[in-house]
Amino acid sequence: MSSRKVHFVSLGCPKNRVDSEVMLGVARAAGYAHVDDAAEAEVIVVNTCGFIGEAKKESIDAIFEMAQHKEHGSCKRLVVAGCLSQRHPEELAREMPEVDHFLGSSDMLKLGQVLAGDAERMLVGNPAEWLIRAGDPRTLSTPGGSAYVKIAEGCNRTCSFCVIPDLRGAQRSRPIPDVVREVEQLAAAGVREINLISQDTIAYGRDAAGRAEGGERATLAELVQKVADVPGVRWVRLFYLYPETMTDDLIELLAGHPRVVPYVDMPLQHAADAMLRRMRRGHGGDRLRRVVSTLRERVPDLTFRTAFIVGHPGETDAEFEELCDFVRWAEFERVGVFRYSDEEASRSYALEGKVPARTAASRYRRLMTLQRRIAHKKSAAMIGRELDVLVEGTSDEHEYVLMGRHAGQAPEIDGQVYLSGGEVRPGEMCRVRITQASDYDLVGELLDEDEGERGAALALPPELGAVAAKRRVALRVLQTDGRERQQN
Repeated sequence: MSSRKVHFVSLGCPKNRVDSEVMLGVARAAGYAHVDDAAEAEVIVVNTCGFIGEAKKESIDAIFEMAQHKEHGSCKRLVVAGCLSQRHPEELAREMPEVDHFLGSSDMLKLGQVLAGDAERMLVGNPAEWLIRAGDPRTLSTPGGSAYVKIAEGCNRTCSFCVIPDLRGAQRSRPIPDVVREVEQLAAAGVREINLISQDTIAYGRDAAGRAEGGERATLAELVQKVADVPGVRWVRLFYLYPETMTDDLIELLAGHPRVVPYVDMPLQHAADAMLRRMRRGHGGDRLRRVVSTLRERVPDLTFRTAFIVGHPGETDAEFEELCDFVRWAEFERVGVFRYSDEEASRSYALEGKVPARTAASRYRRLMTLQRRIAHKKSAAMIGRELDVLVEGTSDEHEYVLMGRHAGQAPEIDGQVYLSGGEVRPGEMCRVRITQASDYDLVGELLDEDEGERGAALALPPELGAVAAKRRVALRVLQTDGRERQQN
């Protein structure tokens, strides 16, 4: 076994996590073993987030924390990658002499050069050059038979508060056969839940990169159908849908396909017309109400997750009240609230009417309190229901308690189902009756069922089970409080 050891810290969104998993795969291919303790590592990699101010601060804090291991641990090389170094390469290089190499948001595979010992310090490239492929090395870090799959990179939107197009480049969709090939590999390794992600998932296939042979445009519905048809896949989940009129075929998949979960993640950002114009969202509140109403009417048992920004420049008390009224009307199952971050590179930075931080914080608390009451009502309504639950493993707080998720709970952000009675293994799908509910978490008892049937549905050949166990690591993932952790 190699004595070379590497430690990873991954910050930010699931898209960043996929990039970290690719770098993990590069490191493993180079003969490095991943270690949970940074003090033991010869190489430490920090994959940063640079989307908002709070995320940048957390990234910088993590870099300086890891730099201590160069003085007091085994670390010989510290590598900083991702959006923060893509956004501020020269500044970081000047202010952080402790860092040996900088990689940008498109430079995951360049880690191989770093580990080989013949790389320059500055390796930040063109963000438009990166698009993950099924043949790229990747080591999974998500628990319990779940994985994220990036279907595109970059974004063509011009939202005034967002700098993602600068950090990630224009939209670039992966060809459907390449995505399906990756999903087939994941399913063969024991993955049961496929979470499709990108910067702008609803726009999949609209760019030339996503077109099939012959010039026909690939569609999201076509991709979802083919992914759901991969043998072994039990759940397909969609993240980051822009609030547009969804096609009938996509709605039909959400409503009726047995392996496409009726779950929509659609960041709406606000509900007041004037605010949506300032945000350059390209629509008004009426469209949002139509989209929500259509999905509620046509998709049975829908779980709707969204996100809103409070404190954006120009937001008035009346506009915030309109947002609160909209949330009361829609009764979303999951809501994330973000306090506006004034980023110099964004169009919103130049707008007048800056909202005081104290006011934004107050609005954040009010909206979260409102949503918490809605979430509690939704959770309480689950008591007595029988649900399929994907088992993830033991609870972080109680080592003798198992936990998992039902179809209405996305990985890491939507709460858990804590299980009692019987025995199941991580990655198994089991039937559970819900007995208790809190604001976001549920408690359920395992129902008696034919163990042989459950095993037949989920059993893997011994060699594939070994592959699944070998591929996964306990990746240290940090999620900024203003983004994914305050999801409900």
